[in-house]
Amino acid sequence: MLRTYIIFLLLFLPQHALFAEALLPGAASMHEYLPKLEKKRVALVVNHTALLNGKHLVDTLLTLGVDIRFVFAPEHGFRGSAGAGDLLNDTIDEQSCLPIRSLYGKNKKPKPEHLQEVDVVIFDIQDVGARFYTYISTLFYVAEACAENEKQLIVLDRPNPNGHYIDGPVLDMNYRSFVGIAPLPIVHGCTVGELAKMYKGEHWLHCADFLDVVVIPCSNYKHSQLYAPPIKPSPNLPDIRSILLYPSTCLFEGTKVSVGRGTNFPFQLIGYPDFPEGSCFFKPTPNQGAAQPTYNEKTCCGIDLSTIPIDTLHQQKEINLSWLIFFFENSPIKEDFFNSNSFFNLLAGNQTLRIQLEQGCTEEEIRESWWPELVKYRRLRDNYLLYPE
Repeated sequence: MLRTYIIFLLLFLPQHALFAEALLPGAASMHEYLPKLEKKRVALVVNHTALLNGKHLVDTLLTLGVDIRFVFAPEHGFRGSAGAGDLLNDTIDEQSCLPIRSLYGKNKKPKPEHLQEVDVVIFDIQDVGARFYTYISTLFYVAEACAENEKQLIVLDRPNPNGHYIDGPVLDMNYRSFVGIAPLPIVHGCTVGELAKMYKGEHWLHCADFLDVVVIPCSNYKHSQLYAPPIKPSPNLPDIRSILLYPSTCLFEGTKVSVGRGTNFPFQLIGYPDFPEGSCFFKPTPNQGAAQPTYNEKTCCGIDLSTIPIDTLHQQKEINLSWLIFFFENSPIKEDFFNSNSFFNLLAGNQTLRIQLEQGCTEEEIRESWWPELVKYRRLRDNYLLYPE
């Protein structure tokens, strides 16, 4: 298999990837993990973002003769085409003919009977660095299942587009959910590889001591650099601007405010019909990422964030609370601002932020309340960093 890998490198990887200090994902370091797959039955936790030089990791490993038994698929599915929240069923992938087992349907954690069929599980998914982005919750449950069933987990790391800062309230575990699985701040500042080490090291996983996790790191990556994923991580994060805005604007998903799903600028447009203080208009309509968008075919009034320069967004070191405060303060009926199902509290990771908004707290007062737990988290995070700041 190693000889085949060397031939693959020479034939398929671009010259700059072989001889220059290019930023490469963990998947490119095949010499580090292919030997671990010799004569092993393998399952992959991947989606459409698991690319190596434009080719899907599944196709590459099949070409190299790796014994892939099946694929676990996260939210949005193996091919990344399902909408947010769409439940997925087990199926067969038409292109690879591999069985696809959903981790975003009736169960979100691999079953013991599934893991009995394999020796090694590989995780390779592009994350965006926000606690409520569910790929890291899938990582948590996969790691826990591997620990409980004593299966090796190999995490092929990828850069974090929001890895340049840490901010937001640390999750109150009374509000633990699939959009908040571990005591992390909203912007956690870790790659998936660093999180896997943290999940184990902090014993947040059941049977954490039994987890055999190997992280294959990125090459030539540091947290402070601007990184735009080559393929959109999910249907409603189509570009780096949406990704950089996501930690701030996703909180609106727990309110009556549209975040632009059903437009060409999701998480870059925020507003709703009859908002009295808006400066732009947009009309959501069904598309790939939003089959039934909020305020479908209705004109919304709000603000347009799509012209903020990317460099400006990347230089920010805080979640932008001013937009949330602005919409709440100018909402004609404040009692109707938050969703009735308390989804806002799950996104925020506590009930405190909602109370602070209702009490008219300033942005400075809100941030001050986050600081003690953020200081503790920063110290904890230092123990698991794989890359320079």
